[in-house]
Amino acid sequence: MGKGRANDKKQSTIMCGIAGIIGDFETNQLDDMLLSQHHRGPDATCRYSDAGFATLGHNRLAIIDLSPQSNQPFLDPSGRYVLVFNGEIYNYRELKVELEADYIFKTDSDTEVLLAAFVSYGSDCLQKLNGMFSFAIWDNQEKKLFAGRDRFGVKPFFYSKKGESFYFSSEIKAIHAAGIAKKPDEKVWASYFVYGSYGNPAETFWEEILQLPGGHFLEYQNQKLTLKKWYFFEKEIDKQPLNLTFDQAKEYYTSLLKDSIKLRFNADVPVGFNISGGLDSSVLLALVNLQEKSKSLKSKSDALQPAISAYTFYTNDEAYDELPWVERMIANTRNPLVKVLLKAEEVPDLTQKIAFQQEEPFGGIPTLAYAKIFQQARKQDVLVLLDGQGMDEQWAGYDYYTQEKEATIQGVSDSPFKINMLSDSFLEKAIKPNYPKPFTDAILNKQYRDLLYTKIPRALRFNDRISMAFSTELREPFLDYRLVEFAFSLPLDFKISKGQTKFMLREIASEYLADDLVFAPKRPLQTPQREWLAEDLKDWVSECFEVIITSEFSSWFNVEALKIEWQLYLDGQRQSSFHVWQCISLAQMIIGNKQ
Repeated sequence: MGKGRANDKKQSTIMCGIAGIIGDFETNQLDDMLLSQHHRGPDATCRYSDAGFATLGHNRLAIIDLSPQSNQPFLDPSGRYVLVFNGEIYNYRELKVELEADYIFKTDSDTEVLLAAFVSYGSDCLQKLNGMFSFAIWDNQEKKLFAGRDRFGVKPFFYSKKGESFYFSSEIKAIHAAGIAKKPDEKVWASYFVYGSYGNPAETFWEEILQLPGGHFLEYQNQKLTLKKWYFFEKEIDKQPLNLTFDQAKEYYTSLLKDSIKLRFNADVPVGFNISGGLDSSVLLALVNLQEKSKSLKSKSDALQPAISAYTFYTNDEAYDELPWVERMIANTRNPLVKVLLKAEEVPDLTQKIAFQQEEPFGGIPTLAYAKIFQQARKQDVLVLLDGQGMDEQWAGYDYYTQEKEATIQGVSDSPFKINMLSDSFLEKAIKPNYPKPFTDAILNKQYRDLLYTKIPRALRFNDRISMAFSTELREPFLDYRLVEFAFSLPLDFKISKGQTKFMLREIASEYLADDLVFAPKRPLQTPQREWLAEDLKDWVSECFEVIITSEFSSWFNVEALKIEWQLYLDGQRQSSFHVWQCISLAQMIIGNKQ
């Protein structure tokens, strides 16, 4: 394995899969791990071994600097440090200027800047990074592993310690491929059925497999594992500017928005973006086109550059589809609109495919519809998509933020959890989530919970798996930590005014959008999941229930009560379909375990 890579003058941005084993290992174990997550990086697969101590591997999806010289694992000039890296460091150019006095660069890649930052600053390098990343660095001299994950956990990092071996990877299936048994964690599953919890930031739905939480790093040496938190969100809020006027805050936030969009446009492959009919998508649309206009002016070309494509899904059900609002929103732009249809008859096969990629319960039919967007983008060779995740959480956009309850699901008055269908022994294993409340304001604590413990971690996991399932990259410009911290710190009346949520964001949008533009109404549901499960898909759902009843996991349930709940749903008790989808998720896990 050579030291460094070729003298290439482009940024080496790499969406991928990383994997490694520290301690005892067989060569075929790493091969099996990399093969299991080949979809994350179909362009190249490379390995590095420190004989008797460690082996690291990398699946590459080339987005920027498409040459093979930027493949990983990547070594520093001394050969001491070896890096495998999934993600992108957006401020790598600024960091490189800081580092050039102490480090001789052989490439112009963010990969090498990341490694140089670690060599110079150690774990403190994490504070300097603006990006989405998970990475591992093996120290050949100290025989020590260091691994870090970005602030909000955009990029995944799973690990397991068994015997004298430590395993890590981008996906759970890679650790299973290395030989760790597929055994569901009953406590996490019980908490999912009872409280709708998807586990705490360190948990997975599988025994012996954990995840490094966002904003944490780990070190592993001499079979000793140490985890440390490096990102303290609450402290960063305290550092934000105080006593700004509304106009000052709006101007500053707008400048951050524009910069975040600009940073995420760096790619040597076609870029597209996802759009719905709401406010957040309208802001994304406006700023994407503003960025494209700025880029065209800088190129000084008279030729009109083609506008980037927008993607949206629909189901042909006007009660749920936002397509009319999307079409109205995009009518005054040059952006081609790619409309992706999800049909009910596609759901069973697509569920099985996405369940295999997710490996844990996911968000139902809306996640399937979203997955089809990435599938279509890949067919059109659009390998990078931007979306608008994160605005509701930073601007207090959900209805329950102003309600005196601890709900995390919109538009439901009755409990979506049917604990009567669970057995007593299984019910006892459930642990009610207890989320920290570091702020004196109840709304801030709900935003904090959704950002760091519930909605955002869940959505990021769903989105990473479905984008990677189709070998595409998803970028989240609204989750730039600078945006989130600043918006979170603002007074409540900047966020909610006269009953209007996301007030400042609406004011920003009004400067870029047509005055007569009407947004789609805020809806808790984006697809006819409730109707499809009871009507079009009832035979398939019945089969899923039967999979549970005839399996060893029937002991988790009061089987008669389970049957009754399904019948009640068929008979019209459909305010929520969450409990039905929970059962479908379990059935998919059972089916997957048999394969």
